[in-house]
Parts: sequence; C-alpha cells; structure tokens
Amino acid sequence: MTELQSSGLRLVDPDAGAPSRRGGAGPSDHKAVTIAGRTFMVPVHTSTAWSSPYVAQPLDASGRSTLMRGTIPIATIEFPKQPRFYRLQTFDGVPYSHIATLHSADVLATTVLQTCIRYESRRKACQFCSIGQSLAAGRTIARKTPEQLAEVARAAVLLDGVKHMVLTTGTPNATDRGAAILAESAFAIKAAVDLPIQGQCEPPDDDVWFARMKNAGIDTLGMHLEAVTPEVRARIMPGKATVPVERYLDAFKAAVEVFGWGQVSTYILAGLGDTPEAILKMSEQLIALGVYPFVVPFVPISGTPLESHPAPAPEFMKSILQPLGGMLNRASLRSADIKAGCGKCGACSSLAMYED
Repeated sequence: MTELQSSGLRLVDPDAGAPSRRGGAGPSDHKAVTIAGRTFMVPVHTSTAWSSPYVAQPLDASGRSTLMRGTIPIATIEFPKQPRFYRLQTFDGVPYSHIATLHSADVLATTVLQTCIRYESRRKACQFCSIGQSLAAGRTIARKTPEQLAEVARAAVLLDGVKHMVLTTGTPNATDRGAAILAESAFAIKAAVDLPIQGQCEPPDDDVWFARMKNAGIDTLGMHLEAVTPEVRARIMPGKATVPVERYLDAFKAAVEVFGWGQVSTYILAGLGDTPEAILKMSEQLIALGVYPFVVPFVPISGTPLESHPAPAPEFMKSILQPLGGMLNRASLRSADIKAGCGKCGACSSLAMYED
C-alpha cells in the first residue's frame, strides 16, 4: 500500500466504482480502492499515476478487478460504489453531492466554507491547495448551511451506512479561524443524527473555542501542520505559516485537555521538503502531547503551483512510517481508538498498518 500510494494507479476502466474527484479540498485526484477488506485512497489523476507500474484491470463479472504490477497479478481489488445519497437533492434544490461527499468507504466529508482568506492571493495561498477548483467547476457551493449538512448527513447514514463525518473549512478570518462555522454545523448535524464528527481548522486565537466546539458536538479535532519546519512552511504555505508552529503546539496541548488523549490529530504531508528526521522529531513532540500525527504522502494536484512536484518515493515514506508506527504503539495512540476523522479513516496513508 505504501508503494501504491506513492506511485499511483492506472485504470483500464476509469468508470469503475464511485467517480474519482479532480481538484477541490483534499483528498483530490484519488480513487477509493478496497484491498483485503481495507479501503485506501490512491492517486489516479496525477502525472506519477499516469506512469505507474500498477494497473487495475477491467472489472470481472463479480465486480472485482485484478491489480497488476507489470505482468504480475498482485491482488484482487474492489472499488466502492457511488453512494445512494448522491441521487438526492436538498429541499432547496442543491444536489446532495454538492453538500458532502463519500470518502473511502464509509466516511462523509465536506468543506463547510469553500473559500479561504489564504487562497484569495497566490502569494499567501498554500501551494498544494485546490480548494477553489470544485467551486469554480460548479461541483459544490461556497457555503453549506447547518440545515443542509444535517439533511445530507442523516440521509448518508440511513442510505449508505456512513460511520463518521469530517467537517473542514477554508479559513474565514484571523480570529476564530473557522471554529465558529464548525460549531454551528456540528450542532445541527448532531440534532438530526447520531454521527461522530471531526472538525478541522487552524488554531483559533482563543482556546475557549475548543470547549465550544466540543459542546456543539465535535468529537475529535484536526489542526493541520502540513509541513513541520519553518523554512518549508514559509515556502509552501506563506499565509498559513504566519501562525507559527509554537502556537500549534500550545493549541494542541489545550485541545487535548478538552477532547482527550488521542482525539486531537494533525495532517503532515511528507514530500514537501521536510526530512524524515524532522517529521519524526515533530511527531515525537506531538505524541508526547497526546496528538496523533497523521503522516500522508504528498499528492501533487493538477492546477496548483505544485502540480509538477514529485510524489515521495516509497522508500522515503517507509523511512517515516515504520518508526512512527512503533512510536504510536508505545504511546498507546492508535488510529482505531480515534472517534472520527482522517486518522480513524486512515485511507490516505498506510500508517495504521505500521502501528502493530
């Protein structure tokens, strides 16, 4: 899986399973692939994937495909089907798929606010981000209301057995940084359906927002570093880097006191320029605070300034994930114990396979 997520996958039948996504808030340019009962997100629309040695053959009569590496069959794979809730629309006429999408096999995800103060200027924007692409293409709406989110979440649980939900957001301001939007959204969803929720935003300016989000119904919190060293952060995400790593660490500590050990996480994109040693050193600090460092391979997305940036080699990822898995195991921080969100889903990284 580590090799497949670094190299990507070529599809003989691009229409197999649920449609893949191009652009928009991540994970993008991926397709959900199920191998031995576990579903992973694998790049299929990147330049790396187009030259990948891994090929998925057309579906057979049972709806399965053979994963090939060159001429060698590797495994039997399946593709999760398009969810039934995609066929519906809200009371005000918006397709459900414009409100929230299925990630992996059983995770509902949405970007509540599809605009961002960072994204408005390429001098400040995260260079890997494509949050505006799906909005420009008409595949989503700029702001999902709490009522819309509650309606779609309830349908996704009833029709497709969704197990948990991710609420992320573009950063609307330099104060609460999206915490208020997440809180009002979660409150409405929890009033409609019993569904574990992860909220994702930058650290708010006041730690009181952690209790407010928790009380509104957010079960776990993600505050994403993306890169761990100041020089890489300043180069790759100049706007977001104005919130220093030190503030993140302080916010992580305060958030763990509210959400609990292992219920706060951060996304780290390996391959942007941080060394394995730097990522592991930061992960050690995070684990000591009770924060789950979800390290994923960087996927260059078409239409972004980093679209030609190479994906990390499998050996690079293994040099991080293998020791990190041991660190998590020793600290009793396990993805299976997370109540909701990216770390629990685990589809964008093979990290969970290294925890044992």
